[in-house]
Amino acid sequence: MKADIVLSSEAVFTGLEDKPRPLAVAILENRIISVAPIEEMNTLIGEHTIVQHFGNHLIMPGFHDSHVHAMMGSLSLESVNLFNARSELEAVKIVKEFSKSIPENEWIIGFMWDSSYWDNKKFPTRFSLDEVFPNRPVVLFHAEGHYTWVNSKALNIANINKQTKNPSNGVIERSSNGEPTGILIEEASSLITKYAYDFTKDKKRELFRSFLKEASRNGVTSVNNLYGTETLSQLDDFEIFKEFEIKDALPLRMHLYPVLNGDIKEALQLRERYQSDKLRVSGLKQFIDGVVTSRTAFMLEPYSDSPETFGLPAHSIEDLKNWVVDADDHGFNIRFHAIGDAAIRLALDSYENAQNINGKRDSRHSIEHIEVIHPDDISRFASLGVIASMQPDHFALSERETYTERIGPKREKYVFAINSIKKTGAQLSFGTDFPIDSFNPLLQIYRAITRIDSSGKAVWNPEECISLSDALKAYTYGSAFGTSREHELGTIQEGKLADLVVLDRNLFQMQKEEILEASVQMTISDGKIVYLKDKTLSTIK
Repeated sequence: MKADIVLSSEAVFTGLEDKPRPLAVAILENRIISVAPIEEMNTLIGEHTIVQHFGNHLIMPGFHDSHVHAMMGSLSLESVNLFNARSELEAVKIVKEFSKSIPENEWIIGFMWDSSYWDNKKFPTRFSLDEVFPNRPVVLFHAEGHYTWVNSKALNIANINKQTKNPSNGVIERSSNGEPTGILIEEASSLITKYAYDFTKDKKRELFRSFLKEASRNGVTSVNNLYGTETLSQLDDFEIFKEFEIKDALPLRMHLYPVLNGDIKEALQLRERYQSDKLRVSGLKQFIDGVVTSRTAFMLEPYSDSPETFGLPAHSIEDLKNWVVDADDHGFNIRFHAIGDAAIRLALDSYENAQNINGKRDSRHSIEHIEVIHPDDISRFASLGVIASMQPDHFALSERETYTERIGPKREKYVFAINSIKKTGAQLSFGTDFPIDSFNPLLQIYRAITRIDSSGKAVWNPEECISLSDALKAYTYGSAFGTSREHELGTIQEGKLADLVVLDRNLFQMQKEEILEASVQMTISDGKIVYLKDKTLSTIK
């Protein structure tokens, strides 16, 4: 028996230990057949074996992003990015310049504006866009993805006017005279996006192809594709994902999480239809609340800068708990978006209630984001067996001053309490929430171990930093555990699936800041080289 590929390095991080060590990894077809010192690999190396030594570059398990929105993420890659804008007028100017590059597109789509970074910190309006785009519809997503900024043309196409009622779990922001301002919050955005997303099947295939390429470039070999409100999920097309799998053109493993909404029959049909090694329904997803900056995150106490509001749950508490009981009884893993402390508590209560009714099982339920937690709930993740699925870079996306104004100093101590949750014995799982954040896993790793805030200088709650090895494990084994696949993914071990990544340096032997300069040198998914940065590697085919 001869290996197809043998990779070796002075720094192989298997995920079973806290430090890398000199090892070689032998791959046959799509499995790891040996992990041992290179001198013990001679019998596995044949005439056609691809052999490559990577010096001191880090070889590790492939990244498993626990939270993405694949199609929306791909759309963001070809849209205008407004994160660096520092005023409403500057944002409009950036959109204007970008629009010249896509004259054939009816809609102009953008991402990542954040008025918290602007001088006046005020929401923009449709009127500034109207001056430049009177006849071309524009929809621009806020950095957190929970509200959009649109122009009058977009409102007209969607028939949104003074008489239009707010949708369920959504708000059309209005001026004093009742006219829409151009800001659509939560599900109100879907009133616009259903027109902006009127793409052909071929366009959707193009978007998915772009997503897959971006994943391989970033060393991502598995993703959890989560339902992301109607606004984020309108582009999803499971049949297209299936097409790629059938054509052997799916260079990663996709774990699908369609909506949790009480329709258990539909969920069961989807799980039966999509249940392969590369493409499977792994659970269900729903929102409990929104986000802190728009005050739609559900809080136990009022917002510090707006004492009349606590935020609200996205659905009735009774519905949420009933949906969980039913889905849990049918063996589904459940993921709840919960950002405010009241939302996190409700998610935990819902899982505990399902345990009490259905009996305790190895459910692998999770909570996504976990931004502001009440200290009494930190230990409940471990005691209930709930996974903490987090995106460390998120706390550096939001402008810190604005964020802390919303929640106040008392709650600020419990923002993204990653280490506190980990120390209780709970399982961490990391991801990006792409396109809300960059698809680059190394950015999340950097933020988890440094806690550098949005200023780029200050450390936010330094006691919540975790080690590099724990961060890597959360992004590999932790995410595999969340999909009940830790027996075949997440570590480098004999018999496991050959999903590996080679970085261009050893993260364990550099200053933390240098992690941001690191990149992926090679990605192997299912035993195949799907990305190679350095085309001059002579023995790589």
